[in-house]
Amino acid sequence: MTPSRWRLVFIFGACWMTWCPAPAQAQSSPNDSSPSSVAQSSLQSALRQTNSSSADPDSSAPLTLLPHSATSRFWISGQANIVLQWHPSFPAAYSGPNSLRPQAESAVTRVFTLYTGYELTRNTEIYLDVEDSGGNGISNTLGLAGFTDLDAVRVGVNEKPYLARAMIRQVIPLSARMQSEGREATSFTLADRVPVRRIEIRAGKFSLVDFFDTNTYGGDSHLQFLNWAVDNDAAYDYAANTRGYTDAAMVEFDDGGFSARFAEALMPKVANGIHLDADLARARAENWEVDFTGKALRGRPGAVRLLAYLNHADMGNYEQAISEYLHGQTPTPEIIATRRQGRRKYGFGLNFEQELPDDVGVFGRLGWSDGRNESFAYTECDRTAEIGGFAMGGRWRRANDRAGLAFVANGLTAAHREYLALGGLGFQLGDGGLDYGLEKIVEAFYTFHLWSGFYASADLQHINNPGYNMARGPVFVPGLRLHVDF
Repeated sequence: MTPSRWRLVFIFGACWMTWCPAPAQAQSSPNDSSPSSVAQSSLQSALRQTNSSSADPDSSAPLTLLPHSATSRFWISGQANIVLQWHPSFPAAYSGPNSLRPQAESAVTRVFTLYTGYELTRNTEIYLDVEDSGGNGISNTLGLAGFTDLDAVRVGVNEKPYLARAMIRQVIPLSARMQSEGREATSFTLADRVPVRRIEIRAGKFSLVDFFDTNTYGGDSHLQFLNWAVDNDAAYDYAANTRGYTDAAMVEFDDGGFSARFAEALMPKVANGIHLDADLARARAENWEVDFTGKALRGRPGAVRLLAYLNHADMGNYEQAISEYLHGQTPTPEIIATRRQGRRKYGFGLNFEQELPDDVGVFGRLGWSDGRNESFAYTECDRTAEIGGFAMGGRWRRANDRAGLAFVANGLTAAHREYLALGGLGFQLGDGGLDYGLEKIVEAFYTFHLWSGFYASADLQHINNPGYNMARGPVFVPGLRLHVDF
């Protein structure tokens, strides 16, 4: 067992032995959300509570293929997500090894997930999720910072099922008053009642964006948007292996409309690598976020989140790679040749959401990273700005349908763009040259609730300057998605 695993086991044991109160009570009805706090859970519940009348045949339809017990201390659920995307041929003055291919092509990804959880006590829960993924994104998931299918981050490593999450959640009550309004059991939080003021500890294997940079309207690639830069802050180079998971410990403080969280996580050994570096002294990631939630705008729920992160890893440096190339030490700029343990990368993010009338919301993100050292874990983006809108189908008598439209602009620092312009390769981009321009993405989707836990979605994305290159594109990427909840 690696040193990091022993640290996490120690945290598990300490949490369980120190706070071990009475057994849990019965659970409320399940849903498909996975919020990180009471406030986020309430927003998710409000999103699903439509104004549809009894004449709406979709309003009372079951949303899972199999029923979930409202009283069991066990949680078992699952989902299947299959995405087909295609793009026609598009103009490209030149292409490189990491380009989006200008020839017409199609690709299919699939992700199947089994979620399990158990409520050990009223304040202690454990979770174990197993995933199976396959297929690949268009152009082998290369050539775009805002890639068109978020599920593609989990495929292409191997075709075997793998452990996605294994974590413990410990709640430490700080007040006697309980919060229950709008709460429902989910695959990430089983208790239907928690103290308004509390500390939550999670430790184990999970994805940082399960709990950081969440957004009710732009954060679910299985029923909402598909693009990496729409569902997450593209400039948030969050610690993760190739599939998007890491080993981490997180502490969160909740107090009604305010929450703050901190996580220490393992970084991959190499950029976008599958293996994590267990030596925290040389490689790690610190992540901070604060949430402010409330109903400041005409009594409608909204939230603002502020994020910061600091990564330590064996990173290369763009300026050094450029200097070595210009001095004839390498035939092209090579970021890999400049890697050095202990380098740092940091960044900040702003994330907001606001309900307007019932079933309609707006959301957005701003992201910034220093961009001096290489993009290492998520995608090659140093600046991002996003704005979008979302609606549930109650207004047109389709209560469980949903639709959305979003616009994203991604950018690079001067050193990062010069590195690519001189022919350098990142783990995701590299056209052999670069006529720099902002990568601009527009995505629209409509998700149909077919029956029970079955959904189908139509998605269309338009990308200007793919890979920040004005010499290539634009490109349209239509897609179809089949989703099943059970």
